[in-house]
Amino acid sequence: MTRDAPTRVTLYDSDELDAVIAAMARRAAALIAGLEHVAVIGIRRRGAPLADRLCASLSAHHNLPPPLRIDLDIKRYADDLSLLFPQTRLTEDPKHASVDLRGHTVVLVDDVLYSGHSLFTAIGHLLRREPARIHVAVLADRGVARLPIQADIVGVRLQVAPDDIVECLVPPFEPIFGIDVLRKGSAAAAAP
Repeated sequence: MTRDAPTRVTLYDSDELDAVIAAMARRAAALIAGLEHVAVIGIRRRGAPLADRLCASLSAHHNLPPPLRIDLDIKRYADDLSLLFPQTRLTEDPKHASVDLRGHTVVLVDDVLYSGHSLFTAIGHLLRREPARIHVAVLADRGVARLPIQADIVGVRLQVAPDDIVECLVPPFEPIFGIDVLRKGSAAAAAP
């Protein structure tokens, strides 16, 4: 038996995702308008530049002051969904560890909501810093979270096969802005 190579399908291109980010910013603006203490926290890798895009849209189109921007490093899975660590690992930049989030409304940004482990870990970490509330924003929600996590702000909801890999392509990590799905190849009998 051999496996065919995975098939890459583009679900959303850059222009479509610019409109998605604008819609996410409208939803975020409705949640944070009039609040004095707002923090937008990106989950690295791709959640960080998405948080930057969201902040830029909030400032440009909703006349909101720039929020406090922080990033968290969280790792459990590789991009191909293989398990890197049995427990989700969180690392915070030491310069942000002393930032006081008490009373802040936090918008926590990630690229894909899949199992929910990364967001669950981030929320647990942030709760110890006593924010007033936490809103979760994701570019893509696969709708299959295994933990009690849901996003308040969702760019797109995807219905893909369990084995499919959703790739959010986000500059500066990729040259283009898009969402692709990698569909694993089907098993084929090897020729005799």
